[in-house]
Amino acid sequence: MSDEEVVIIMQKGWKKIVIAAVFSACFIGAGLNAQAAGKDSKIETGVSIGDIDVSGMTVSEAESKVEAFVDTLKGVPITLRLEGGQDTVGTAGEFGITWENDGSLEEAAMLGKRGNIVQRYKALADLKKQGRSYPLNISFQSDVLDSILNSLSETYNQGAVEASLTKTESGFQITEGQTGRVLDIAKSKEAILNYLQSSWDYGNASIDLVVTVEEPRGDAETLNKVKDVLGTATTSYKSSGPSRVANVRTGCSHLNGITLYPGEQCSVLEMITPFSVENGYELAGSYLNGQVVNSLGGGICQVSTTLYNAILKAELQVDERSNHSMIVNYVEPSEDAAISESGGKDFKFTNNKEYPIYIEGTTTPEKTITFTVYGVEDRPTNRKVTYESEILETNVPSTEKIIPTGDPVGYVNVQSVHVGYKARLWKIVTEDGVEVSREQVNSSHYTAVPRTATVGTATADPNAASQIQAAIATGSIDYVKSVAGALAAQQAALAAQQAGQPIGVTEDAGTGATDG
Repeated sequence: MSDEEVVIIMQKGWKKIVIAAVFSACFIGAGLNAQAAGKDSKIETGVSIGDIDVSGMTVSEAESKVEAFVDTLKGVPITLRLEGGQDTVGTAGEFGITWENDGSLEEAAMLGKRGNIVQRYKALADLKKQGRSYPLNISFQSDVLDSILNSLSETYNQGAVEASLTKTESGFQITEGQTGRVLDIAKSKEAILNYLQSSWDYGNASIDLVVTVEEPRGDAETLNKVKDVLGTATTSYKSSGPSRVANVRTGCSHLNGITLYPGEQCSVLEMITPFSVENGYELAGSYLNGQVVNSLGGGICQVSTTLYNAILKAELQVDERSNHSMIVNYVEPSEDAAISESGGKDFKFTNNKEYPIYIEGTTTPEKTITFTVYGVEDRPTNRKVTYESEILETNVPSTEKIIPTGDPVGYVNVQSVHVGYKARLWKIVTEDGVEVSREQVNSSHYTAVPRTATVGTATADPNAASQIQAAIATGSIDYVKSVAGALAAQQAALAAQQAGQPIGVTEDAGTGATDG
């Protein structure tokens, strides 16, 4: 029944009948509509996904056609351009191109099949007149793009090199800085997606990546002003053995020549680690749980301590400092700065001056280490800064400690007593010789550790085992040493006799280190 026929009948007074017929037609149309929108529904003529014509296709057929087109794009070259002529060429497939039906095909299949007769007629008329194109929403895998850009940054990035100083016998030499460039991964990823998803014509593409330029800090004019001694400190390690000497010299070399700009922080632990043979360190005595043990880098704390005192005299900002667990003998209490990679102890300081500073570290054949801080002196000449160590409490152990070990009978290693202290450090400022301020810099607590001996008890001789255990029970280290020495001599004599060699006496006595 046509619309004209409906109108004529209404005019003839068949109003009720016509209304019923119209409603009936609507319900029938709705049923047909539902059927038309089924799985095998054909997309009307004039519908496309992007530039892909899907007219007369089912949803599945259209989906396959779009996927086939996207597959052809996987081989299209895409060039990523970097400042400096470093181009990277890949393909859309390598960039993780992908497409998934977002419901556009189902929507396309419903065109002209929804609504009442008038709505469907209008939809089909519009489609015939101007067609209908749905966007081809191509995307690229985010993690793939991240991987590509991160890989590029590893080879491309070049941080700015700051202008720096080097002290020679003839004075300071200036090394000019270098401009740096860094790939901005986030903005570059955004540029890639914006182009490929909005401007790409599916042909060969070239995309400019985003690079951040980093200008170096400092210049010759500024660095030329760095020549004044702001603070210096020296300590001696003349009693140290060869391994500890090597560690002090190695640690000093890692800190020598640092140029620190205003506001810049220095972590001593970061500068001197790792504690490895490859980095120049050897086994030497260090503190661990109240004992002196051998570790790579033993003695490095004298390096950080000496630098700490130079930094104090230069009045730079101390951000982090820790005292040793036990007292050290190369500075006064509370003047030390411990370093421990495993214990999380670091010495950090910041250049709080207006100009750069330069740190010089040197060692001498006489086994002294010196750190000197150079900068621009802006403090009044009548002003003087000194530091004073104050001991608040002293704890001298009155007992001795003996630790049995699985070493052979005759082995004895003795660690000297460590007096415990509570102390604090004062900063004293005078002007024209008159004290104007006194400020507490730090406080320190050093553990008291008694004289300690590790004693070997391993032996196949029951009599020797009984003697050494009885000696240990006395609690006297000196008595244990005498018994252990006698037993070692007896065993050596017996071994020589069995071997047919002349009988002699040997002594193997260990000595404890007192270094931190």
